[in-house]
Amino acid sequence: MTADAATAAPASPRARAKPELIYRHALVVRLTHWINAASIFALVGSGLNILNAHPALYWGLQGNDYADPLARLPAWPAWITIPSYRDLASARHWHFMFAWILVASGLVYLAWSLVSRHGWRDLRPTLADLRAIPRSILDHARLRHPHGEGAKRYNVLQKFAYLGVIALIAGMAATGLTLSPGVDAAAPWLLDLFGGRQSARTLHFVFASLIVLFVVVHLVEVVLAGPLNEVRSMITGRYAVPPERDAG
Repeated sequence: MTADAATAAPASPRARAKPELIYRHALVVRLTHWINAASIFALVGSGLNILNAHPALYWGLQGNDYADPLARLPAWPAWITIPSYRDLASARHWHFMFAWILVASGLVYLAWSLVSRHGWRDLRPTLADLRAIPRSILDHARLRHPHGEGAKRYNVLQKFAYLGVIALIAGMAATGLTLSPGVDAAAPWLLDLFGGRQSARTLHFVFASLIVLFVVVHLVEVVLAGPLNEVRSMITGRYAVPPERDAG
């Protein structure tokens, strides 16, 4: 060891702890993320207002006050509905407008994902991902989040969650279209696919409920992982990589 090496001052803790910044989210991902978030918020609020007009779910072709429902639902409070008062016509206008916004945003995201290979590169579960499922579940149960190199890519549970929510949005859009008599006249096979208009309405509610569950879990994970860093990355695209944990 040389004298210079022996007397060299060690790096300061501040220098060692300085996080690595990476460009994590492309502009299209960030724009469609916020458009989708606003759309889902409006769709859930207006959908609950629509549901309040007849808070019961059926299966098959028909459902009315004289039929036995599959499930009876409570009336949703005004503070959670859009608009905040009982107005079926206005709620439908809000619902249809944001439904098409969500569909348009989703198609832009899917088209960009195909062209850029984002879906294949970042969302496709690999064999290594599948083998890592038990470890990932255990880490999430312990509230442990990836650090270092592992934080630069989606883990396997994130991949399945994002692919799942894409499928749920597609299912919600398809069942929503089935509720339109005009669409049914042009594409009667939708009624056969979902087992009737009332079945489509019930599935529409189930898909929407699962999307709400995804949003809740997603927000909890954002808070646990570090809300400032996570939200900043979805606004600017820049993400501060949490440093690797010490081996001990």
